[in-house]
Amino acid sequence: MKPSRIFIIRHGQSLANADINTHATIPDWKVPLTVLGMKQSQDAGKYIAEQIGNGKLGVYISPFLRTKETWNNMSVNIPGACIAFEKEDPRLREQEWGHLRVAEEYDGIEKERDAYGPFFYRIPDGESGADVYDRCTGFLSTIYRDFEKVDYPENILIVCHGFTMRVLLMRWFHWTVEHFHNLGNSRNCQIVELALNEKNKLEIVTPWPLKSEQKQ
Repeated sequence: MKPSRIFIIRHGQSLANADINTHATIPDWKVPLTVLGMKQSQDAGKYIAEQIGNGKLGVYISPFLRTKETWNNMSVNIPGACIAFEKEDPRLREQEWGHLRVAEEYDGIEKERDAYGPFFYRIPDGESGADVYDRCTGFLSTIYRDFEKVDYPENILIVCHGFTMRVLLMRWFHWTVEHFHNLGNSRNCQIVELALNEKNKLEIVTPWPLKSEQKQ
């Protein structure tokens, strides 16, 4: 059964979001949430609970610590009886940066990536946006097979990362590379909602900001 709604959320504020120097000492996949990130996550859980009511919710989660902590804090405010399943999926991880990096090196790579084009730029010892696109393709193939299950829940939550969210939506809705490059980044705990339209196809019902709009 195809879900009637899908919610995709970026993790709450992480320690690296608050202090980029974190990347010099903590592997990206081990970066935790800040106190603010935990509160953002709890508030997001309240919102999801309001939206689904007594409906069932299936959850797919990136294996990074900050995404798992985001879901753990969200779930405090979502009735356990509503949660149909929780699945950790490594394909939802953030774009890989390869190894520990000092802030100056991290900033330099980000500037070079933005100048080159983030979809095709390959981070040294890490991934390009195109690599993330390929694993998002595999993830979508999996969940579309899941849609065929008769007991599949009517609501789905995907807990992942800002860059991964953009690539996932790009793959889902066949956006061009040019359109991807025009997209702004999401806020921490920003939720994008997909819903079935009159043609029984999923469409985005929450607009995604462009870079030009974020500068205003």
